[in-house]
Amino acid sequence: MVDAPDGVSRALREAAPDQLAEAADRAIRSALGALRTDVFVADYRISGLWPVLDPDLPAAGALAQHTVAQRCFSSQQPVRDGLDDGVCRLYLPLTVWGERLGVLLIELPTVPGPAVTGRATDIAGDLAVAMRAADRETDRYRRARRRERLSMAAEMQWDLLPGRSVAHRAFHLAGQLEPAYTVGGDHFDWSLDGDRLTLTVLNGEGTGLAASLLTAVTVNAMRNARRSGGGLVEQAELASDTVYYQHRGRRHVATLLLELDIRTGRVRAVDAGSPHLLRMRGATVEPVELEQQLPLGMFAETRYELQEFQLAPGDRVFVVSDGVWAAEPAGREPYGQRVMARSLRATRLQPATEAVGTVMRELHAYHADSDLRDDAVVVCLDWHGPRERDGG
Repeated sequence: MVDAPDGVSRALREAAPDQLAEAADRAIRSALGALRTDVFVADYRISGLWPVLDPDLPAAGALAQHTVAQRCFSSQQPVRDGLDDGVCRLYLPLTVWGERLGVLLIELPTVPGPAVTGRATDIAGDLAVAMRAADRETDRYRRARRRERLSMAAEMQWDLLPGRSVAHRAFHLAGQLEPAYTVGGDHFDWSLDGDRLTLTVLNGEGTGLAASLLTAVTVNAMRNARRSGGGLVEQAELASDTVYYQHRGRRHVATLLLELDIRTGRVRAVDAGSPHLLRMRGATVEPVELEQQLPLGMFAETRYELQEFQLAPGDRVFVVSDGVWAAEPAGREPYGQRVMARSLRATRLQPATEAVGTVMRELHAYHADSDLRDDAVVVCLDWHGPRERDGG
């Protein structure tokens, strides 16, 4: 019998990247006496959960919405089901650093006690870390996530993303990109370094592959400056110069750069274009007024200035691209004019990971579920306030 969770961890480390689900299945059966396991991954739109071990499973579609697995994924808590057929099904979230990858299903012959549930939860955590690492070495899990073919532009944008959510004792952060399978230039990026969280949202100009290439150049220029120790101004200026000297002002990128001090809630900002910033404090939604500066790449050697604003513990901040704010279906007012504030208030009791999905669903509903006319990005940041470090 494998000693869980260490034995399962060893089995995952020794498995080939594309065989993690099979390795986990064998080890979990041995460690916990399981009858069966399966791994379900969330699709690109986070609209359903899809099996890895048996991608042709007839019941796969039934797991897409309003199921036990979906409740586990949404609540991020272990959920039990079954025993009517003599089998207890334990659903466990596959989550690493706050990024929700999917759900692990373990079928057991009896109802698990707290010790077994705790061991199974540890196993799910180990599997999530392994899957996150393996994603660079195999296409298997990405193929399971996509429900249709991605455009070339969308493929580049998803590969460029840092993730879809991240959790920390002081904040929670989540982002969503739409339309997921054809998105062109809109993008978000973030990085945590000590007590500094850097967040950027780009409103990419144009559509298709050209827009994606422009965004890729911009994001990598900002990352280059950031990883070299540069602050927001240096990041904006290097990216602006890089885009300008490549396109000579013919193309540019509207970008919002934010840097949060997670100890104090103080935010530094460079507003270089059109992404919109809104703060929700209690039930009140209001724009954060920043002086809008030139988009990146419009002129040579453009210089940028920092601005600052303060968050209070419990504040929620949304950053949305023009594809959200200015969405204007035929005969209707722009989404951001009044309707979006109602959508944001509807997320008050939801975690950030659910809030971005709610806003996107409301945006689709505003379009009467027709295709979005423009790329759309929603990023949600919850700042909880300073908290004691673990063990501190």
